[in-house]
Amino acid sequence: MKVRKLPSALTLFAVAGAVHAQTSVTLYGVIDTGVEYINRVATAPTVLPPGATSPSQGVAPVGSRFGMINQSGMSASRWGLRGVEDLGGGLKASFVLESGFNSDTGIFTGNSAIFNRQAYVALSNEYGKVGFGKQFSSMTDAIVNFMPARFSPAYEPGIWMVGIDYKPNNTIKYSGQFGSISASAHYSFGAGLPVTSLSPGGAGVQLTNGGNGEIPGSPRDDTAWGGSLTYLGQSFGASVAYDQWNPSAVVGQTAKVRKAYAGGSYSNGPLKLMAGYRWGDQTYANGNVALRDDFWFAGANYKFTPALDVALGYYYSNIKKMNLNGATGVATNPANPQQVSLVVDYALSKRTDLYLSTAWAHNGSLGNDGAFTLYLFNYALPPGGKNMVGVATGIRHIF
Repeated sequence: MKVRKLPSALTLFAVAGAVHAQTSVTLYGVIDTGVEYINRVATAPTVLPPGATSPSQGVAPVGSRFGMINQSGMSASRWGLRGVEDLGGGLKASFVLESGFNSDTGIFTGNSAIFNRQAYVALSNEYGKVGFGKQFSSMTDAIVNFMPARFSPAYEPGIWMVGIDYKPNNTIKYSGQFGSISASAHYSFGAGLPVTSLSPGGAGVQLTNGGNGEIPGSPRDDTAWGGSLTYLGQSFGASVAYDQWNPSAVVGQTAKVRKAYAGGSYSNGPLKLMAGYRWGDQTYANGNVALRDDFWFAGANYKFTPALDVALGYYYSNIKKMNLNGATGVATNPANPQQVSLVVDYALSKRTDLYLSTAWAHNGSLGNDGAFTLYLFNYALPPGGKNMVGVATGIRHIF
């Protein structure tokens, strides 16, 4: 009979230390808040006024607005937990739980649930990572390094660029890094969006009822998929992506939202130049056009000193057809929105900075905020309005 020798207390402590060294959990986040002035803005319509057939513009009261920034300035405020465990043999398990919030009130962004940005578990090795849960779309991965202001809520048209389905629920996603090239692909069984934002008679275009995903007998409802490739070299960068979402306002009847993108960048010392194009086509379930647009952008970043960074961006939307009146509505060809944005950022330390953002929009609202972006940033264009100016200043702290 063999007798197993029990480990000493010192050995147990050593083993515990080794296990602990292979597992980590990190708390992280960004708090970004400040004040802004908008020269002329309307109230975003949550219910259309009597006789109105289109939510393309805001409703009274109309006037200037001065107050706290609603959804942050430089970066979306958020906090999260991420962890990783080394399983041996090059295999790792990881997770991310991330929640966005409005720093002026503390509420979850969009009045949604906790972990409204990301919530997934993944396995990874040298060939890439496969995650399961709520994750950013492949197109979002491809674009983030090429937008002039890196998706600054004030005032870059990031949601117009990638679409409101940029962080789909119920998603399987692959991502891999191979030297200077990264690749990603995702499939969502039900992208899902807040029902309150797209309720009948509300401000959103009626392509979906809030997400019918995973309905028995209707496997295509609210599904989404896409892929991207990105190259980031020392001087040159480029990326391409495709994204498709199949929302359903009625079970078994899917609309179609498609986007394709290509962009690039050039860096030389403190200067970085970037430009890109995004094709967009959205149709109702019966095939009628909801929105057909081409979106172009170009910009530059320049680091004057290690602490002072300036970003300049120009954004132009060629809206070929727009139909906000439902599946039986008639498409129109509205004036094309364009915008110029300037961001000045000064770092007080590696984690804290001060910024000044300003933008001018013509033939549209700041950030192209409107019916197709659900008025997420409350920059509703006044009836008959042509121009809008915004100025924001604030502080961002990264932890």
